[in-house]
Amino acid sequence: MDFCGFSLRNNLFVAPMAGVTDRPFRQLAKRLGAGLAVSEMVTSNSLLYGSAKTRRRADHAGESEPVVVQIAGADPHLLAQAARFNVDNGAQIIDINMGCPAKKVCNVMAGSALMQDEALAARILKAVVQAVPETPVTLKCRTGWNRAHKNAPAIARIAEDSGIRALTIHGRTRADQYAGEAEYDTIAAIKARASIPVIANGDIDSPEKARRVLDYTKADGLMIGRAAQGRPWIFQEIEHFLRHEEKLPPMPHEEILACLRAHLQDIHAFYGADTGVKIARKHIAWYTRGLAGSAAFRQHMNTLTAAAAQQQAVEDFFARLAAHSTPDKEALVL
Repeated sequence: MDFCGFSLRNNLFVAPMAGVTDRPFRQLAKRLGAGLAVSEMVTSNSLLYGSAKTRRRADHAGESEPVVVQIAGADPHLLAQAARFNVDNGAQIIDINMGCPAKKVCNVMAGSALMQDEALAARILKAVVQAVPETPVTLKCRTGWNRAHKNAPAIARIAEDSGIRALTIHGRTRADQYAGEAEYDTIAAIKARASIPVIANGDIDSPEKARRVLDYTKADGLMIGRAAQGRPWIFQEIEHFLRHEEKLPPMPHEEILACLRAHLQDIHAFYGADTGVKIARKHIAWYTRGLAGSAAFRQHMNTLTAAAAQQQAVEDFFARLAAHSTPDKEALVL
């Protein structure tokens, strides 16, 4: 797929998720079939550029291209500064966040709150595009602020007029948060009129669902978020299904272990042992959910404070799983 001047292996994108899509996760998802991965949201407040958290979020050393950084804020000037800052530090595509529904983001009129003020949204989009004229700028939004005000089609027109190169739409309003089911009618309607690529997002959690959403919306690509937590191989599952119309067999436990082992090593190296252990806990919980004995294992995992102990506990868990499995039977699901 050609996207903003970059040749991608496919049209499957990793959604930006705060506290999840750090460099280790992005790299892993790309190795396991994602064509593109968007970084965690970076605030436009320049006062935070020097914080340890922001430095890590802006660390793209060794990352495969293209490097996509998502920025958020409500001030056109600060967002333009943030775009230039990130381009100077290796970003090859800038994505603007108008989709985050979190209260702390919306309360300062950032994220999906911007969809309430189309004039401000237009000023932001134009300011960022003009700030980095040699760098593609994309936009992620929701279908609207609430179900009575689904103005994503208007935002899409503003985006095109502002020079935005691609648009990702989550099939929920801000008021919906993540409740209920995503709807794709709005995405399909926008795609039918858009002259820029449209990426569909929301509740894409299986190869079959991916095919249905692509067929229904005619979208140029799919963005996958929560379904990839603890299952980063979902991208290769979807990639295979879309190409061959057949499902891959379930990931064997030994391959899940190999994936988790490599992920843990990257997390510990990236964050350092102390912070890395804390960050890794949620990923371990996601990888092991539904496996026999995982509830007790997660409780034990949360008591461990050393990287080596954490890694060994994971090895022991999967060893017990293998010992109680038979060749023709997967581990029991809790």
